[in-house]
Amino acid sequence: MAVPQILRREQIGPVRARRGSFRAAAAGPVLVRLRPGAFTTADEWANATPEERVITRARALQAATTGGEPIFSHETAAALHGLPLYRADRERVHVIVADARPGSALGTVRHRGELRSGDVVRVRGLLCTSLERTVADVARTGTFEQAVVVADAALRRQSVPRNGVYLVDRAEEFRAGAREIAHRSAQGVRRADRVLAFADGRAQLPGESISRIRLVELGFGRIRLQVRVDGPHGGVYWVDFALDDPGVESLGEFDGAIKYVDGRLLAGRSALEAFDQEKQREDWIRGRTQRRLARWGWPHIDSADLLGRRLAAFGIVPPA
Repeated sequence: MAVPQILRREQIGPVRARRGSFRAAAAGPVLVRLRPGAFTTADEWANATPEERVITRARALQAATTGGEPIFSHETAAALHGLPLYRADRERVHVIVADARPGSALGTVRHRGELRSGDVVRVRGLLCTSLERTVADVARTGTFEQAVVVADAALRRQSVPRNGVYLVDRAEEFRAGAREIAHRSAQGVRRADRVLAFADGRAQLPGESISRIRLVELGFGRIRLQVRVDGPHGGVYWVDFALDDPGVESLGEFDGAIKYVDGRLLAGRSALEAFDQEKQREDWIRGRTQRRLARWGWPHIDSADLLGRRLAAFGIVPPA
């Protein structure tokens, strides 16, 4: 993870502000202000992921804090733990404070709450809530989509040592720990229970987590994740979703077009070669399973209606 460098005003000298943008000196780089007196270059910011931006803002806050380190929480802690975020807060970081502390500060969301032994860890040089506490807090306070993305990723880290293996006991142990922490609070308990009951570590990507939510919203009731299909020459293929409702039996995959443009995923192949290999893989899976297979990406999961239309184009409709 390449977190953008933080530049202090004393490092870059005078900063000129014009029409909402900042520049170091007359011919210096265009800057993004993280908080008063702390900047990064616009180029680094543009290339950073949402999670890297959250961590950068957290580092800027820590550098500006006197009288004790902040303890980062909620989605800021999730980013520090390496969990993906869905529609992350673009401007603020989250910290947890004692009940006696005031409630707001520039660029900061302060959450009041009790911290017990084991609730605080140091990650990437910053203090933050533990993984279980982080999942519990996001489950209580985030949107359902945001919370499921974080909970799925945390469960996957705990219970999927390799593809095709899901350690149910470990998943349930982590789920129970997060639920116990959530129930310490007077707010958001029912919301957290719903998130933790729904979460599944077999989801590999945030898009798969959101896809599963949309599939349930559409009315699909029997959904399996990471389904094995025996491939040619003793190989194995994995399919993101199997829809097993009677009369619906089909398969689905979330990935979008990134695998055809991201050099890290092409592994030396051209985009055309990757596309052709993927087509051969899909043809094999359809023939082997005798099921329809639909593919969708981010534009199709903004709502259940959009995903429903996409599936209908492949002849896949929810059960009555």
